[in-house]
Amino acid sequence: MANILIVDDEVGIRELLYEILSDEGHDVVVAENATAARAVRNAQRPDLVLLDIWMPDTDGITLLKEWSANGQLNMPVVMMSGHGTIDTAVEATRIGAIDYLEKPIGLQKLLSAVKRGLQRPAAPGAPTPLTLAAFTRSVPLRELQRLVQQVVVNSRVLLLRVGSGSLAELAARSFQSKASPWLDLSSVSTPLDLTQLQACQGGVLFVAELSRLSRTQQKNLAFALERLDRYDLRMVVATDHTQETLVRDGWEESLVLRLFEVSLAPPSIADVRDDLPEIAAQLLLHLVEAGEVPRRQFSTAALNALRAQPWPGGYAELRAAVKSLALGTLDEEISLTDVRRLLIPSTEGVVAVSLDQPLREAREAFERLYFEHHLRLEGSNMTRLAERSGLERTHLYRKLKQLGLQGGRKSEEA
Repeated sequence: MANILIVDDEVGIRELLYEILSDEGHDVVVAENATAARAVRNAQRPDLVLLDIWMPDTDGITLLKEWSANGQLNMPVVMMSGHGTIDTAVEATRIGAIDYLEKPIGLQKLLSAVKRGLQRPAAPGAPTPLTLAAFTRSVPLRELQRLVQQVVVNSRVLLLRVGSGSLAELAARSFQSKASPWLDLSSVSTPLDLTQLQACQGGVLFVAELSRLSRTQQKNLAFALERLDRYDLRMVVATDHTQETLVRDGWEESLVLRLFEVSLAPPSIADVRDDLPEIAAQLLLHLVEAGEVPRRQFSTAALNALRAQPWPGGYAELRAAVKSLALGTLDEEISLTDVRRLLIPSTEGVVAVSLDQPLREAREAFERLYFEHHLRLEGSNMTRLAERSGLERTHLYRKLKQLGLQGGRKSEEA
């Protein structure tokens, strides 16, 4: 029989549904809130989920959206509510729920909904790409998602002003309707034609960095820009160049002005460094769900080490690193050792300090290099850093502060 997950904050309802479905021969697991539901979903991959809408930590609609954004909505979900409305039911169905049950739930309605859900074929293909909606615990990314949604309603074109560590692709994916086409114009080196635009109808055209486009690709961009309405397309482009710089480099001024009409300055990876563990964990989960990597999970130390990395290549570099780590270990858990071996280049014996400066400045430069190196190696774990450096903890914190370096939080030091 099937593995069914029941998510409801009311213990009486959980117990009742558990008894009914267990008597029907199903393997039933219960969760009292969204946090527990996420853990069960990731660990057991249930065949069907009965999901309450009104819960104290995260409501069911938000959790449904999160699963959809993560590419995890590949199991049937039946929503439950004692205070539901038609609008709520419609929204849940639009997101991906297959049915909606009003409380109190009748026995026959419950069994019929479960039967219909289990008879549905499994969702085909790989999960949709990650969007900003997948990262529910990051305040900057939630804010960026709201801004992107606001732009989507009012403009077909968005320019992202980015620099090193760009999250441009993640923002652009959030401009995209579920399962709609996606075309990276920087990958098209020949003249664009109407057939290609028609194949992308309703989708998104993307450019990660305008300054890298050839003359032909610039013409492709202008060609597509004039036909966005005709093919219901949206365009998201990114650059760290100014309008003046692009024009000096030979871009047509009218095209540049059009592209810069609506722009946002999204945060970089450096701006969301504290959220990197969540971002990396979600990327890994998405790769597992897509079948691109074996089932893996990160250790806390590994996530801390990823957070300490600079990621100048931005979201694309981080995603590639996560995939490499998942494929580069035979263990189910990706460890700090794996991160060190695959991602952190050895700097042993290399000290880049200028000798043409006063002794005090040279010593400070050496100390900064020393602690930056060992913060990376220890994943910002202050206990291990104190042991390695031979400094007492209070002295260590004071020294890092003097050098302008950020140590780990106390909750992360175990």
